[in-house]
Amino acid sequence: MANLGLFSGTKTAKSVNVSFRLPYYTQWGQSLLVCGSERVLGSWDVKKGLLLSPVQQGEELIWGGSISVPSEFSGEYSYYVVDDKKSVLRWEMGKKRKLVLPEGINGGEHVELHDLWQAGGDAIPFRSAFKDVIFRRSWGLNIERPLGIQNKLDKEDAVVVHFKICCPDVEEETSVYVIGSTAKLGQWKVQDGLKLNYAGDSVWQAGALMQKGDFPIKYKYCKYGKAGNFSLETGAHRDLSIDSSKVPPRYIFLSDGMMREMPWRGAGVALPMFSVRSEADLGVGEFLDLKLLVDWAVVSGFHLVQLLPINDTSVHGMWWDSYPYSSLSVFALHPLYLRVEALSENLPETIKKEIQEAREQLDGKDVDYEATLATKLSIAKKVFVQEKDLILNSRSFQKYFSENEQWLKPYAAFCFLRDFFETSDHSQWGRFSCFTEKKVEKLVSKDSLHHDIIRFHYYIQFHLHTQLTEAAEYARKKGVILKGDLPIGVDRNSVDTWVYPNLFRMNTSTGAPPDYFDKNGQNWGFPTYNWEEMSKDNYAWWRARLTQMAKYFTAYRIDHILGFFRIWELPEHAMTGLIGKFRPSIPLSKEELEREGIWDFDRLSLPYIRQEFVQERFGASWTFIVSNFLNDYQKGRYVFKEDCDTEKKIASKLKMLAEKSMLLESEDKIRRDLFDLLKNIVLIRDPEDESKFYPRFNLEDTSSFQDLDDHSKNVLKRLYYDYYFHRQENLWRQNALKTLPALLDSSDMLACGEDLGLIPACVHPVMQELGLIGLRIQRMSSEPDLEFGIPSQYSYMTVCAPSCHDCSTLRAWWEEDEERRCRYFKNVVGSDGIPPSRCVPEIAHFVLRQHVEAPSMWAIFPLQDLLALKEEYTTRPAAEETINDPTNPKHYWRYRVHVTLESLMNDKELISSIKGLVRGSGRSHPSVEETDEQGNQETIVMVTGKHQAAKGLEKISFEKQLTGVPRPETYVL
Repeated sequence: MANLGLFSGTKTAKSVNVSFRLPYYTQWGQSLLVCGSERVLGSWDVKKGLLLSPVQQGEELIWGGSISVPSEFSGEYSYYVVDDKKSVLRWEMGKKRKLVLPEGINGGEHVELHDLWQAGGDAIPFRSAFKDVIFRRSWGLNIERPLGIQNKLDKEDAVVVHFKICCPDVEEETSVYVIGSTAKLGQWKVQDGLKLNYAGDSVWQAGALMQKGDFPIKYKYCKYGKAGNFSLETGAHRDLSIDSSKVPPRYIFLSDGMMREMPWRGAGVALPMFSVRSEADLGVGEFLDLKLLVDWAVVSGFHLVQLLPINDTSVHGMWWDSYPYSSLSVFALHPLYLRVEALSENLPETIKKEIQEAREQLDGKDVDYEATLATKLSIAKKVFVQEKDLILNSRSFQKYFSENEQWLKPYAAFCFLRDFFETSDHSQWGRFSCFTEKKVEKLVSKDSLHHDIIRFHYYIQFHLHTQLTEAAEYARKKGVILKGDLPIGVDRNSVDTWVYPNLFRMNTSTGAPPDYFDKNGQNWGFPTYNWEEMSKDNYAWWRARLTQMAKYFTAYRIDHILGFFRIWELPEHAMTGLIGKFRPSIPLSKEELEREGIWDFDRLSLPYIRQEFVQERFGASWTFIVSNFLNDYQKGRYVFKEDCDTEKKIASKLKMLAEKSMLLESEDKIRRDLFDLLKNIVLIRDPEDESKFYPRFNLEDTSSFQDLDDHSKNVLKRLYYDYYFHRQENLWRQNALKTLPALLDSSDMLACGEDLGLIPACVHPVMQELGLIGLRIQRMSSEPDLEFGIPSQYSYMTVCAPSCHDCSTLRAWWEEDEERRCRYFKNVVGSDGIPPSRCVPEIAHFVLRQHVEAPSMWAIFPLQDLLALKEEYTTRPAAEETINDPTNPKHYWRYRVHVTLESLMNDKELISSIKGLVRGSGRSHPSVEETDEQGNQETIVMVTGKHQAAKGLEKISFEKQLTGVPRPETYVL
């Protein structure tokens, strides 16, 4: 707590007693501890911190403890949850607390600190999404110096109570008061209450002189405007009492956390950058199109625009690079999103004509990735020749270069070498295969013959930065959050794996086990991270990524957040995603298996291939398969030949045989069948330690398992469920608590996590603890006994959406499965009738309304689902609006909206429908100028979403973590 200048007097060398008080519900075996910067609090060594003692007071468990310090003492401190060995189990989020004793305090006096546990969610209003966008002020708040308390402690029973509250959302000419049961607090009359002073960082505080007879005190905080309007905080009144049997403390410092208000709720629209269509773009959405998209979001009532990753993915030099999650560089922006017309104010007429012709040629139904990128780079090179010296010698470029050269130089050098060697596989670059700063400096030096090629990459990145910065600042001023996307992986042939090879496990690949998106698992092909190596510099590479993102975005989505708990790791030679293991994880040991009576490890870990399996799968060509791919192993059983004992080897040999026209069936079918034989195992042997094993995912589905005796089946089923659902939980929790805080602390962006799929039990508690917002998709229910999620029951700390980029749109989902449609119509819509076969606007409106009225902090809708509100926009086949097919690793990401942003801006009917949903739900929406029937303009101010009644929504529940452990509270709207 800062020295507020409230107190004066003479100093004494006699020590002051400082006591800590914190309400917190712990579990059995846990304790609370306070640790701080000074020796008396352990010098940040938790083992030496002050262990607190619990006392039950009514419904609260209060932890307390005391220290004696000199009167001039100051320092920082935090609270920790520890076990009986003082090992940290949980710690507070947010900034360290400050402890500064009152100026002139007398020796022997007692200071009592009343704190509340700082949970991750408490920091959300201070993230840039709220601080710099939603609660952005056009007017300023001056930090006020407290007036001081006269004759403060003349009486023996006098107590100075210092009130402090955090209130980030305060309107102009509004003050914060504390009112309560005593005369000093106005006896519940706002005009007579204690007015608080603004102390900066959304903190309001003031001190009041109380008498012992004033206690117990009941009080609340409120906002009070000059016009007489006021809003009182929600929930029960706050209580402050003292132990009447003891000498009361002379000073009580209350840190009351956040002012309790109805939870803020907003809405947004999601659309990939490449899917945007405008009259000005060149074959694909461009960064400057975001300004028009922001305008449409504002008039539609949206506070957020969500994008997919926008980093450069130019690895293969073909349409495969349309996959936005396979980054060539995690720092460079994609040249695809450049507006070439904005490169210069003095474009020659020939270039203007070329741009217009290209615009007409590339204005297709879908994105032509290769043609569009080639056209833009070709035009940009012509402009570069004309303006390179003007731009690259400018002050703005020099500033950009000095701030970004650490990644920009290696990126430009990589692009040059990629094009020179005609491959991004840096292992094929001879002496340049191994990165050194010396080699890069030589490559990018001004004396090199190819310096203009290097400078061209600088030039492109500078203009991309300038255009995206312009759009990002425009969004902030309009009250719209730009939400980016943080991919879980990088391409194995990327700048990052070249520059930082020690951060990646290049002999492995990442993926996902079988889940909703793909029943066979996924293999993304990214190298897994070497977390041990990354931790040595406190995850500097990750922190740099987030710092770079924060230049443009005020919120971000963490792709596959489960990867920060554990990642699905596959051998580098795998092509599919099923035969993997979690890293980190506790394996099954040979000793553990032997104790359970499991001995034949080769039988369980080698492909179980019986002759009848081969005959059944391959029919008349089974002998050809055996002779080319298999060797005899035991009577009636086979093993794969050494030259085809992995998926990549099988694919390579099949390709060779196909070229010789030796295959009797299709290459794809034979490959699938051979892969199935290869995956017919029960245990996966650890390649680094042959005494460790991992249960194959869905092992019960294999014929290898089904042919086992009953004892072995029962043992392996039990160990399987233990491995996947029990024994890893603590390990995965600890892993996430090492990695995720480094990300969250490296920027002030609002963080959301994509927590879909096979979710370990530890994930949601950790996300709640860290203040991470989860994702809820209705068709992917997080409740195991529900086919469809119930939006009205979602928790506050979530984003809810009817679909996302990794699944079919609302319209396609409705129309693709009749039986599921009927179940939804009966169980969710509540009708026994026959549902319409098409997703008519009335169905879309019902589903969207469900989501916009949910308690979730955010309701974010893919633009395709919003267009389903109007019949006019549903003429395009629904399947064509799908952005990604997760079951196809070579999917072409090329979806473009079939209507321009300019047309959407002019569609008042659609805007009215969307705006009605948002406003009717009680969600916040940006201010906008509207024209009435007489043509008069009226400014509709931004509604914060806290005082509106939610149409059709009787209750909204959210978890409020004031004491560390969530306690549900229900507020009636």
